[in-house]
Amino acid sequence: MENKVLVAYASKYGATAEIAEHIGRTLRASGVTAEVKPAEQVDDVSAYAAVVLGSAVYAGQWRKEASAFLETNERALAERPVWLFSSGPTGDGNPSEIMHGWRFPEAQQPVADRIQPRDVVFFHGAIDMKKLSFPEKLLVRGIKAPVGDFRNWDSISAWANAMATALRASS
Repeated sequence: MENKVLVAYASKYGATAEIAEHIGRTLRASGVTAEVKPAEQVDDVSAYAAVVLGSAVYAGQWRKEASAFLETNERALAERPVWLFSSGPTGDGNPSEIMHGWRFPEAQQPVADRIQPRDVVFFHGAIDMKKLSFPEKLLVRGIKAPVGDFRNWDSISAWANAMATALRASS
């Protein structure tokens, strides 16, 4: 196993992919070798010393690609450091408070409990109306979701830097 970190993600319109890419760049800038890939393109995690997995959240659920990755690789993930992130809500304030206490998908919580990730975070997301389908636009308007990019890049960088510090300390 190389001393390399996998940053895997599931994204529908690219906002979560951009968060994953930012995490990868931040890790590399901190001296950590990191590879960023869509979760469905990862066949084997054995080449990685650690894994970061993230997903966009829709109606309190992770995208199926991230859920499948987590479940398929449970045993391997339990053997290495893992960090999990979700992205989704838009608007001002704490993402978990915006989502009424939601922090992680209930359906994947038992797997996460067995893996025992180093950290689980929930970042703000982005909604670009130009990328949405007509039914999605109706839904966004119907629930009055704030439109725009609400990702906090400083917070994402700080999380990735803390991860880099932990990885360097353990190697």
